Amino acid sequence: MNTIQRRTVFALAAAALMGAGTAHAQTPSTPLRVILPLGAGSGVDVIVRSAQVALSKALGGQPVVIENLPGAGGITGTQALVKAAPDGNTVAFISNNHAVNPSVFKNLPYDSLADITPISVVGGSPFVLVVNPAKVPANNAKDMQALIKGKPGQFNMASSGNGTIIHLAGEMFVDALDMQVQHVPYKGMGPMMTDIISGQVEFGAAAVAAAQGHIASGRLKAIGVMGKQRVASLPDVPTIAEQGFPDVDVAGWFAMVGPKGLPAAQVKRLHDAVVTAYNDPEVKAAMAKQNNVIDPTTPEAAGAFFKSEQARYARLVAKANIKID
Repeated sequence: MNTIQRRTVFALAAAALMGAGTAHAQTPSTPLRVILPLGAGSGVDVIVRSAQVALSKALGGQPVVIENLPGAGGITGTQALVKAAPDGNTVAFISNNHAVNPSVFKNLPYDSLADITPISVVGGSPFVLVVNPAKVPANNAKDMQALIKGKPGQFNMASSGNGTIIHLAGEMFVDALDMQVQHVPYKGMGPMMTDIISGQVEFGAAAVAAAQGHIASGRLKAIGVMGKQRVASLPDVPTIAEQGFPDVDVAGWFAMVGPKGLPAAQVKRLHDAVVTAYNDPEVKAAMAKQNNVIDPTTPEAAGAFFKSEQARYARLVAKANIKID
């Protein structure tokens, strides 16, 4: 082998080693652990799993492992996040209850704002106020207000559990319309919906995804969408705000966060990946089918949003005198 041949072989070997090193750097072997402080099959669980493959691809092939850690209104899973090392290999997807919990639980084992690193509020899921049409013969919010104010305390409002965002959405509606009702908490959306349909309770707030089939069948009547905009799958249902009650503005949201102290470079890497993943055409189609609105925020906007949400829920919890021991 002459000198030129030897140099060529060495150059090719060096290039191969550099390529292998680059490929290794782009595909971390350590999985990204995604903690969900909610049960399997919940709305946020479905949303996150819909983007699992796309998120892995956006992270250069890094494996993404989803871990459900439900319990105590989301506290169990969030506590696991805040104890994790801030190395970019552990994140969580939180929802409204993260901002509600400081107001309804006496002693949280972490600071909801200081012990996390905001990455992005990825999107939201609309709520709708539904009634049993036989029990509540109303076509809109003002009809309902007149009916219930004429019989104070005789109507029951269902929720998916004491202190949940569905409970607070219902309380927001009741407060805006200045009505007196009895709150009936259930253990989840399923049993709550069953009892509204059967007439055991008269009304409640619900996720559009859970209610729209029952609205289409006539088993439930939609009084109004509870967010700022109408919903594509319920185009003829106006918002409560359109009906003269602008203070009713609530929707489910989901956000990616990391543990406290997550380096800026890791925040950017994860933020860019989650934006890319939720803009994947297949993921966008799945989100639209589930009535989810995707609009990822910056980390800075996410932090400001968490702070404002916590403050407004605190006011509502105090006004409704909601307590969880």
